[in-house]
Amino acid sequence: DLFERAVDAVPDRTAVVCGDRSLTFAEFDAEANRLANHLLAEDVGTGDHIGIYAQNSVEWLIAMVAAFKVRGVPININFRYVVDELVYLFDNADLVALVHDRGYLDRIEAVTERVPGLRHFVMIEDGTDADPTAVGSVPWADAISGMSAQRPQFERSGDDLSVLYTG
Repeated sequence: DLFERAVDAVPDRTAVVCGDRSLTFAEFDAEANRLANHLLAEDVGTGDHIGIYAQNSVEWLIAMVAAFKVRGVPININFRYVVDELVYLFDNADLVALVHDRGYLDRIEAVTERVPGLRHFVMIEDGTDADPTAVGSVPWADAISGMSAQRPQFERSGDDLSVLYTG
C-alpha cells in the first residue's frame, strides 16, 4: 500500500536506479503489475511462497513488490547457498514459484526434483548463457509481455506475511 501511495503521489519521480537501468515510480509499478498478473495467470497468488534467487537488481525489487501485490510471500534466497542448502530452503519455505538469475540454473536444476512443490520459474537475464529449458523457466521479458499493467485487485490484509531467511 505504501509503495502504491508513492506511485500515485509522484509517478514521474525516479524510484530506482541500478547500473544503467532507471525506472520512475509509474514504470516500476507497471512492471511489478505485469509480473504480478503473470504470477496470477500461473495460479500463484495469496499465501503462496515465491522465492527470489538473484543478485541485487531492479528485477529483484520488482519481484518482491509483485509477490506482495498478489498477496504472496516473497522469500529471499542467498546466492551463496550450495545445493543441499538450497534443497533445505526451497523445501522448508514451501516454494511454489521462483524468480531467479539465469546464472543459477545449474543449481536450480540440481534441486528441483527434490522439491516437488516448486512448479513455476521466471528467469532474470544476467548475461550468462545457461539453458533455461532444463527447468522450464520463463524469461522475464516473456513473463511480463502482454500482461496487464493494471494493479491486481486484492483486499490487503494485516495478516499477509514476509519471510526472511538468513545465511
